[in-house]
Amino acid sequence: QVQLVESGGGLVQAGDSLRLSCAASGRTFSTYKMGWFRQVPGKEREFVAAIRRSDGSIYYADSVKGRFTISRDNAKNTLYLQMNSLKPEDTAVYYCAASQIMGLIFASGSYNYWGQGTQVTVSS
Repeated sequence: QVQLVESGGGLVQAGDSLRLSCAASGRTFSTYKMGWFRQVPGKEREFVAAIRRSDGSIYYADSVKGRFTISRDNAKNTLYLQMNSLKPEDTAVYYCAASQIMGLIFASGSYNYWGQGTQVTVSS
């Protein structure tokens, strides 16, 4: 089992940058595939980025490709999301997710551990 705690959200202006962090408990962090999702009220949770546990392959949603960078530090049990060139449409609650089960890496149903979320608000 793993517990996830996100941090780093906030209110920024369009074009600014933020770095989200997700601290994970436990000693088996490296064995989890990790992902970032986001959600706005009234909409489904949306895939943002993910990193495989097996080979470290990285995947991004088209909407964030070239602007966001996902990374993990297994020694620190921490997942990161560097967000650059932020846009108002990036405004959402961002969730960190972890999983050891098989499934599509971009599907929220493939993750069984979730953080509490951190709010990111981008003003125009």
